[in-house]
Amino acid sequence: MVTGAASGIGRATARLLARRGAKVALCDVNQEKLAAVGRELLAEGHAVWCRAADVTQSGEVEQWMAAAGGALGVPDLVVNAAGVLVLGPFSQTTPDDWNYVIDVNLKGAANVCRACLRPMVARGTGGYVVNVASASAFGTQSELAAYGATKHALFGLSQALSDELDAHRIGVSVVCPGFVNTPILERARVRGDDPEGIRRAAGELLRKRRLTPERVAERIVAAAERGIAVVPVGLEARALWWLSRLTPTYMRSVFRVARRFGSRT
Repeated sequence: MVTGAASGIGRATARLLARRGAKVALCDVNQEKLAAVGRELLAEGHAVWCRAADVTQSGEVEQWMAAAGGALGVPDLVVNAAGVLVLGPFSQTTPDDWNYVIDVNLKGAANVCRACLRPMVARGTGGYVVNVASASAFGTQSELAAYGATKHALFGLSQALSDELDAHRIGVSVVCPGFVNTPILERARVRGDDPEGIRRAAGELLRKRRLTPERVAERIVAAAERGIAVVPVGLEARALWWLSRLTPTYMRSVFRVARRFGSRT
């Protein structure tokens, strides 16, 4: 099962799993793009089941899971890849911005886990959950206040799930990519004095980093296969992971240096 499967990391993960022989059940709020992914995989001869659903709506997620379970059975692997971005300093974000990003990035993942884990536990043969967080879970710059807060929370949820589900032989990983070139920026809510300038600068950074959704998908599958609890993806993610563990006091200094460097590139 893959959420956010219509684009970006979710789509890349769905493709990789299908092409490795898995039966895939796909979910996204964008029905048109989700259907296109489904047609692509079906044309290649893969077993795929698609239905649009909004992960922020627990009732829709429960109905989706019941229908997917009837079509393909209880999932062995659940990948929570649905996510949205709010970009801008805390002082310029609104309560609605926070509801938006929390509902998708945190509550959405919780809704999916709640719907999927009950049948996985009842089946009694184990399974795996991968939650896609972000390098912002290790250290959050001011421009990523709302987004980073949800990724910190998803990291914590993943730890709690791992503790709870260990007795049921269900593993949990949290994958934390750095700057990935996906359509998430196109849909982002951008706040600040120059929103379009911020969007352009962020887009240029993503293009220069060249971290692809396909690379993240490979790490998602590897995490489930090998049982790796925390998976930073990309240079900046690995650097933040180690800095957060070894020198958390100096994280703000690192952000200042990174911001100056980014303004020159």
